[in-house]
Amino acid sequence: MGFQFNHVGGGTKTRRPITMHMKYNADCAQPRCFLVSEDQPHREKEQSLDEIQAYIESENKRLEGETCQFSAKEIILKIEYKFCPNLTIIDTPGLISAAPGLKNETLQSQGGAVEAIVLLKMQRKEFIILCLEDSSDWSNATTRRIVMQLQADPELSRTILVSTKLDTRIPQFSRPDDVKLFLKPPGCLLDGNIMGGSPFFTSVPSGRVGSSKDSVFPSNTHFQEAVAAREAQDVVLLEEKLNGPLSREECSRVGISRLRWFLEELLQRRYLDSVPNIIPTLNKELRTITNKLQQTTQDLGELNETRLRERGRIFRDSLLAKLSLLLRGSVVASPEKYGESLQDERLQGGVIVSPDGLQMPHKHVPNATMRLYGGAQYHRAMAEFRLIVGKLKCHTVSREEIVNACGVEDIHDGTNYVRAACVIATSKARDVFEPLLHQLGFRLSHILRRSLPIAFHLLQRDGDYISSDAFFVRRIASAFETFVDSTERDCLGKCMEDLRSMTRYVTWSLHNKGRSALRHFLGSVSTPNEQSAASMTNIGLEGFSPPNSSNSCKQDSKVRPENNVTLPNQESSQTTHVKLVNLLESTLWNRKLAPTLEDIVNALVAQIFEGIRDHCVASAEMKFNCYFLMPMVDKFPTVLRETLETAFQKDTDVFNVAQVRRALEKNRADLALELKQVEKLHEKFINIHHQLSSAYPSPDPQQETFDELPVDTPDNHPSL
Repeated sequence: MGFQFNHVGGGTKTRRPITMHMKYNADCAQPRCFLVSEDQPHREKEQSLDEIQAYIESENKRLEGETCQFSAKEIILKIEYKFCPNLTIIDTPGLISAAPGLKNETLQSQGGAVEAIVLLKMQRKEFIILCLEDSSDWSNATTRRIVMQLQADPELSRTILVSTKLDTRIPQFSRPDDVKLFLKPPGCLLDGNIMGGSPFFTSVPSGRVGSSKDSVFPSNTHFQEAVAAREAQDVVLLEEKLNGPLSREECSRVGISRLRWFLEELLQRRYLDSVPNIIPTLNKELRTITNKLQQTTQDLGELNETRLRERGRIFRDSLLAKLSLLLRGSVVASPEKYGESLQDERLQGGVIVSPDGLQMPHKHVPNATMRLYGGAQYHRAMAEFRLIVGKLKCHTVSREEIVNACGVEDIHDGTNYVRAACVIATSKARDVFEPLLHQLGFRLSHILRRSLPIAFHLLQRDGDYISSDAFFVRRIASAFETFVDSTERDCLGKCMEDLRSMTRYVTWSLHNKGRSALRHFLGSVSTPNEQSAASMTNIGLEGFSPPNSSNSCKQDSKVRPENNVTLPNQESSQTTHVKLVNLLESTLWNRKLAPTLEDIVNALVAQIFEGIRDHCVASAEMKFNCYFLMPMVDKFPTVLRETLETAFQKDTDVFNVAQVRRALEKNRADLALELKQVEKLHEKFINIHHQLSSAYPSPDPQQETFDELPVDTPDNHPSL
């Protein structure tokens, strides 16, 4: 820039990004600085260089006393000067590399805050990154490691690499090969394809400009001369280390002036590449604004209630078409702006959680990281519900729950463990699935509600939006919200009715879908056939032995021992008879719960619960598709048409004619002003394109001597 402006000193001095919009002005012998205010609307206030420096230093001191100590809010300056190129430079806070350990925790958090600010700026793809490395070894990528992050510039394709403090590096080299390696590092050390092909090397003389006793340079002119002298001296010292002159390519990379020329030429090339594309865009914008202005003027001339109703009907039909398009699936709206990832969807529309408070991990939900809207987002939410509910298992039933579920029958005081299993399973199913259905309804309602602002955006983009009558638009939005709420209520009512029917009465053909699994489990808890008959009598009856059962078995075993054919059948029949009697006694008259019987009840509960679960998932998906999603497609258009037509006939305040007239008049004035601005911009870019196309090539800075650097010859600077 040719002058100093910012706070320089030990430690971190830049605590807010400083955006400098520089403009070449040959008539400004001294810098003209404008500070852009932070309040709305922004205003430019001309201040002296000392006042700008004082403001920056006061902001740095203010932030030093705060917790974070850094702010992402920019200080915006506009500068005009005869030595300024036409560039915008954003000066970011210097990176902080804190040592590990708890004692450096504060410095580590500050380093993270600075890195976040810098990354936020580097994410802008149209920005060029000026990466300053303070090292004589290219293997140390102190600053490049931040630039090469995935969200910034991992290939260094829009990064200019600059090695600073060259005057302190040169004395460190002892051999010419070391100097050559430093000036022209191989590609393996830079890990990318940097702009310009190789780094730049700069030195800036230390010392402040001013009239105080601590100042080194009396004026900006002396400072510029010192910069040029330092650049020439660096070249001399490098040639001494190399024992020969620098090559043309090496010389083009040493010094502030060479970096500046490179940036100006890069800007000029970008202008040449961009202007031919900008002019057709401005032509299209001119046509669009002209058509809008003509349409607005025509609407003002034809403003009446009948005309407004016709426009309202056209707007209604266009809106319904956009809503239907979003549900069927389209890419007409930007996913980056209007889509939601699963994380955003959960934050805005609520989470679907299991009774244990667990959510389905993102990696198990299809398209979890994608930003979706409309029908695609609806399908993802339904898939998440199906994954969560479909994997639910009934928790193990406690002994207390089983005993309490037995109760007392109305005609006898025996126990019915099958009834107890049914009571437990249906009660747990109601408690588990009812909250999940409400969560699903809330989530899907959020997804449908998001469709309305997206549809409004599409209508605005196509020029079909009624921006002049906010009252009519609010009426449509209210009808949409009311319909979504009522449809969700009706659909949830049907789902709850189905859940109540499944938990009101257990139908074994529906609830016990896994009979083979239950049979397998019961077989595993029963006593094997090869055990003795005495042990078989203890199934389900802990410590119980019916009278004379053992003696009966022993007596039976002694009957007609010579008959080897009929004895086994008799033993089997008698053993089965004993088992059935004991099982009847244990399930009807015994309330002392044995472990085997507890396992059987748990198995029954699990099977009934899973039957209800499977039916609940299938039923909820079917009912939400039929009674929530489909009404938006085939019922809402009819409801909206009837609502608006009824309002047209009975309500005279559907359109506020006076408000519409004021809005149209304001819109016409804004369009007329916008048209003038675009015409002026269009003419400006045509002139720029003509000047760039007809201009002579810029002089090659490599052919100039160091006594004729651009800092001393302002006429050499391009006016762009």
